[in-house]
Amino acid sequence: MRLTTKGRFAVTAMIDLALRQNNGPVTLAAISQRQQISLSYLEQLFGKLRRHQLVESTRGPGGGYTLGRKAVDISVADIILSVDEPIDATHCAGKENCLGESGRCMTHELWTSLNQRMIDFLNSVNLQKLVDEQLAKGLQVEEKQISRRAISTAPVVKPIRVNAPNSVFALGNAFAKG
Repeated sequence: MRLTTKGRFAVTAMIDLALRQNNGPVTLAAISQRQQISLSYLEQLFGKLRRHQLVESTRGPGGGYTLGRKAVDISVADIILSVDEPIDATHCAGKENCLGESGRCMTHELWTSLNQRMIDFLNSVNLQKLVDEQLAKGLQVEEKQISRRAISTAPVVKPIRVNAPNSVFALGNAFAKG
């Protein structure tokens, strides 16, 4: 079994999201910048993660993504399988036709057993464990800067800008040029 970038990037992005979601929705642009993953690729992955209800999206200003359920309830297998990453070491994709019409190959049971162990292992590792490992390594999660607009009781007075001649002479010159 070979884990492709699709599975690796999905797990990496989910860790990043889980680390930062306490500050509100996390944008894909921010994850893209921090993790050096293409924004368009992240959009594709998060579309699949959203369809599998692993993440939720919030639209509009201040929008982004949050986890669809608690990090402890999301396994690495959930993430990998949701982005269509096959976890299969068999040559036949589990169809038992490794040799075509002749049936299964001699090592089919070995690879099937390996598949089950991989799935069991990936199911045993949850997103919260991966987040805790990052924090234990000393990863510093930056606080999201919330821009708050000050509310004042005094009315805002803006100067009026008039783009017109300010004297009879300037008015005459304006008509002379036109």
